[in-house]
Amino acid sequence: MATYSPSTPVTQLGRGGDRGAPPNGGGDDGRGDGSFSGSRLPNYGARLRRARLGLVCGIATVSMVFISLTSAYVVRQGLPTFDGATNSYVRDWGQVQLPWMLLAINTALLLISSLTMEAARRGMARRAALAPLQSIPGIAIGEEKSFPWLGVTVLLGFGFLAGQWMAWGELKARGFFVDTNPNSSFVYLLTAAHAVHLAGGIVALLWAAVMTSLLHRPVEGRRIVVDVTAWYWHFMAVLWIYVFALLGFAR
Repeated sequence: MATYSPSTPVTQLGRGGDRGAPPNGGGDDGRGDGSFSGSRLPNYGARLRRARLGLVCGIATVSMVFISLTSAYVVRQGLPTFDGATNSYVRDWGQVQLPWMLLAINTALLLISSLTMEAARRGMARRAALAPLQSIPGIAIGEEKSFPWLGVTVLLGFGFLAGQWMAWGELKARGFFVDTNPNSSFVYLLTAAHAVHLAGGIVALLWAAVMTSLLHRPVEGRRIVVDVTAWYWHFMAVLWIYVFALLGFAR
């Protein structure tokens, strides 16, 4: 009687002198970061993503600070204070005559600086995209003449801070100091908190300008600094509009 025997299994690769498995395709070393085998070149794409993630975490932290200040600002408006002289609760919120014209000029300066910062970001992204072409023999992209958008943004940022200092001086000239009433205290607190965070953005802008003009870092590295600083600067512009509207309507 005929019997059935299963087919002989395929011999596994790598046994009995056979060839081993072929190398991993794609020309990389299995790291999955897009670099070539043995290459020590940094992965600027991954660095940019990490920098943006860190920026998002920082923006979330700053947002929570101003949300807390807003909650305290709104609650304190309707919160009475006990007056020991009259043995009763009184409303001591008070009014503050803000220099609206000067604050509007400061707002315009910051919005214009946001536009110049975006121009700087796009220009640096374009230069980073064209940089690999310079290493190809026979291809010359020439010297690209660019407007100093970073320098203009720094000047506008300092102009905004100077305008805020003038606004505080105008408040003092009108008789409104930090301890005049709770309303004036919150005005100084909100505007000063924004100015401090904006000053941090100016420091980042100065560092980006130094990397661009003095240190001659690779254009991909400069793009990371400019890109992250630009998005932070846009956030500062939006945050100031929020503070400006809060002081104007929630009083």
